[in-house]
Amino acid sequence: MSDNHSSPRPVRPLPCVVRPAARTWRCEPAPADVRDFHTALPGHSPTPLTELPSLAEELGIGRAFVKDESCRLGLPAFKALGASWAVHRALAERAGIDEGPDADPVTLVTATDGNHGRAVARMARLLGQRAHVFVPQGVHPQAVAAIAAERAEVTEVPGAYDEAVRQAARAAAAPDALLIQDTGWPGYERIPGWIVEGYSTLCAEIDEQLAAAGVVEGPGLVAVPVGVGSLAQAVVTHYRSRPSGRAPALLSVEPEAAACVLESLTLGRLVSVPTADTIMAGLNCGTPSSVAWPHLHGGLDAAVAVADADSARAAAHLAALGVSSGPCGAAALAGSRAMLTGAGAAERRTALGVEATSVVVLLSTEGTAANPAADLRSPTC
Repeated sequence: MSDNHSSPRPVRPLPCVVRPAARTWRCEPAPADVRDFHTALPGHSPTPLTELPSLAEELGIGRAFVKDESCRLGLPAFKALGASWAVHRALAERAGIDEGPDADPVTLVTATDGNHGRAVARMARLLGQRAHVFVPQGVHPQAVAAIAAERAEVTEVPGAYDEAVRQAARAAAAPDALLIQDTGWPGYERIPGWIVEGYSTLCAEIDEQLAAAGVVEGPGLVAVPVGVGSLAQAVVTHYRSRPSGRAPALLSVEPEAAACVLESLTLGRLVSVPTADTIMAGLNCGTPSSVAWPHLHGGLDAAVAVADADSARAAAHLAALGVSSGPCGAAALAGSRAMLTGAGAAERRTALGVEATSVVVLLSTEGTAANPAADLRSPTC
């Protein structure tokens, strides 16, 4: 006999890991002078922290805020914070002085999925230096053109991000070149560490903005999109360096096509993963930064991987609420939805300490102008 009743479709397990013991991990704080450096830059102003009550209702929490990085120092992503501080420190060190670069120009070399390379190229142009940017396969031609518009030499690499990083490192071996890479490996960790320090300004702004909104105890959960993990390292450093007070849960969000941090946390050691195409181009990285890894392993409460469709849906929702967010930035909302709602959410919420009164901060790391491949329309920064 045939059965006319179709079997229920099996529920796919959520690709995530939860590690609540990370809330007790502690580290040293970022340097205090980073914020002063950024404040003195032309065109600097804090980016908005936007409260979205409808998201709070959807997620079953008290208040929801989005840190909107769609226009940071004239660029449509947060990356200028790390690039500006690292370039400043690296050129000052190269010149042998404390105040800035010498007269002899150098070539700043980097690999990028888009935003970091454009930020390095912008700093090179403003400081009278040269830039050479290596771009992996899959980066949208408009993003490549935006880097070239900063007067950078662009080399398109017929391979993945990790191969672009290798080629950039080889090019930077020239005597007049300097590698400004936002991922680290054994033997190359100082400059990536400065990039991470640069991102601390974003976290300091959130503290002030939450306090101004009446949130005096800080957030209960912070969701951060992750590529190699440098921004997540900055977030961990900020919230795990406090000697007292409530420690928030920290959630990393990656594309399912490139979930290197999730896989590394699951296995308990830094590993590389194969990657595939994703609309979250800036997160399409196969290996966590060796500089970031100890902080990610020590201080991240949870990691989750999300599908392109979920990120695109989150970006469209944020756009409807007035926030310009590309797929990478919107991954924070997609990941929070995955962790805080749906099957198994009660157990995950308990492990993360998220309650009906909790405050959640989503880091929207790019505007739609940063990722033309997503075809999400917005004004340029």
